[in-house]
Amino acid sequence: MAADMGTIGLLDTPTARMRPDGEFAATLTRQKTVDIYSLNYQATPWLETTFRYSAFEDGLFDRSYSAKLRLLKEGDIVPQLAVGASDILGTGVWGSEYLVASKQLGNLDVSLGVGWGRFADGVTFDNPLTLLADRFETREQDTGLGGTVQTDIFFSGEKVGLFGGARYSIPEYSLDLIAEYNPDPYQREILNGPLEEVDPWNVGVEWQPLNNLTLGLSHQLGQEWVFSLETRLDSTAMPDRPAAPVYIPASYYLQAGAQDEFPEHDLTSWYDRMRFDAAQSGLYLRKASLSPDGANLTLEIVNREYQLLADAASQAIRVADFNAPNSVRTINLLMEQQGFTTATLRYQRNNSRQPFVPSQPAALQLLPARSIGEATHTSPVNRPLTIGAGISNAVSLFDPDNPLRYQFFLQLTANLQLPNDWNLVGIGALDIDNNFDEITRTSNSVLPRVRSNLGLYLAEGATGLDSLYFNKQAGLGSAWHYRLYGGVLERMYSGAGGELLYQPFRSRLAFGLSANWVKQRDYDRSFSHLDYSTTTAFASAYWASPIYNYDAAVHVGQYLAEDIGATFEVRRTFNNGWQIGAWATLTDVPFEDFGEGSFDKGIFLKIPLGGGGKGTNFYQTSIRSIQRDGGQSLEEFSGALWWNMRSARYDALAPNQSRMLP
Repeated sequence: MAADMGTIGLLDTPTARMRPDGEFAATLTRQKTVDIYSLNYQATPWLETTFRYSAFEDGLFDRSYSAKLRLLKEGDIVPQLAVGASDILGTGVWGSEYLVASKQLGNLDVSLGVGWGRFADGVTFDNPLTLLADRFETREQDTGLGGTVQTDIFFSGEKVGLFGGARYSIPEYSLDLIAEYNPDPYQREILNGPLEEVDPWNVGVEWQPLNNLTLGLSHQLGQEWVFSLETRLDSTAMPDRPAAPVYIPASYYLQAGAQDEFPEHDLTSWYDRMRFDAAQSGLYLRKASLSPDGANLTLEIVNREYQLLADAASQAIRVADFNAPNSVRTINLLMEQQGFTTATLRYQRNNSRQPFVPSQPAALQLLPARSIGEATHTSPVNRPLTIGAGISNAVSLFDPDNPLRYQFFLQLTANLQLPNDWNLVGIGALDIDNNFDEITRTSNSVLPRVRSNLGLYLAEGATGLDSLYFNKQAGLGSAWHYRLYGGVLERMYSGAGGELLYQPFRSRLAFGLSANWVKQRDYDRSFSHLDYSTTTAFASAYWASPIYNYDAAVHVGQYLAEDIGATFEVRRTFNNGWQIGAWATLTDVPFEDFGEGSFDKGIFLKIPLGGGGKGTNFYQTSIRSIQRDGGQSLEEFSGALWWNMRSARYDALAPNQSRMLP
């Protein structure tokens, strides 16, 4: 389990241990002087990252980031070795760096480390790094602006201290017993809070009642009881392959002479039988093209229900193989996922096929997306109007007056299909409960207030229109994709724009252009607008790296406040649809003008919803340390096309190719 600081460790001290690759955890710790909320992610097998929010009893609210790097993996004799820093981006309240070793001895896991900063007390010795450079001799206490990286203080200070401890596991009871020596003198907490002189020895117990839940109770500093809770998710876990849908195929009704029960289908037609079975399977067969000699069949099929495009393709193969004419030897599937078709799935049928008996494909290939050409069969528009409703929420974190602002509301959605791949999309909100109307703090931004007045929209527009816009996204050949849109685009802006993406098949590189003209909406989220309008435009480059499924992007251009700069993004995407990453934006706005936080940065999280391999919806959110006006762009309308089509790209399809087989 994570230590109180959110990093894998004992109680208040880190160890060299790492989580399983891709594990995501949230930790809550209640202490006498501070409540700590942490998000921890194992970014690679050797890199642990943590975002931490600390609410101190004296009224200070602090945001910080930490990281730990494994230097040496444990062997039969050598211990595991790691180096880390507890406050990379922050005010330095938790400023400390460390080098720590851990060794497993049966059920006993022992750790010993040396630390700088807050760990440089108790049993100490001279900082050996002072032999390398004079800068390591003194550690500055004033770290300057929050949100900046203060590398000049890392591993500095006259002294370093020892810390460490042990964890003893009792597997049959899912218990761990913990003891540690923590040299942190807690000078700030003693000066500003109820702490007295501290005892460096801490003891505790952890219980794991469920595989993804750990509860902890400890006595620390000789004077306080600490409660902790951690919950975990495995972002690498593939969803179970959904069971083949159970339904009565159209061929049964045809053989039974019951085709008149379905007047909207001509069950004597192989295409209508295929369309009928596809609909029963959670797919929509849009059109087909059968070659004049009857040997080649191309199908356009939309995934409506499957979390993974591979599972939708597997069912599409079953349906197509079962219903296609016997003369067909090659079937090309153009599978659409969330509006994107990036590849052609081609398979060859076995020669030993009997009528109404599905066969296994003899070969399966992923090829560039192709045009269906002139369709020989076309389906009527299915679900021209889709309406939905559900309970949703809006959350604003880290307001200095209240760390958690929230709203629960009834979200109403509608999507109207129009000719030529256009859609009319609408989202509205009906307020149930919120505390945004309690906001008294006003923005002190010296920039145009393009985002920092967000609280006003959530307070005055608690019930209102989120968006209502026309949208079209389509492909131009196998490598070019585009999106056009116009209307009420999001909570704060109306406007029009477009995006063009060049993504060659199998290429790990892609390039894009996007531009928008927008006008700021009134706070009540009606059709009224404020005076502010502007243009944003970006040139983007993308790289789908072969390293642990990491994707990277850089966007260069003009932002909503008319500042100019670049956004750097890194996201890790798993084949199951999980996506987690971080971004940072640097523009020509000086840190002093930007305000608290110095520059825009945050964490991105996208989690697939649904179970058993079904469900195409996702929950996604962005967590910022502070919402300011510099480096802001439209939500989901600037450089988003490449990310949105991730599940349909070759690099997502290829690893799941075997899963496409029925």
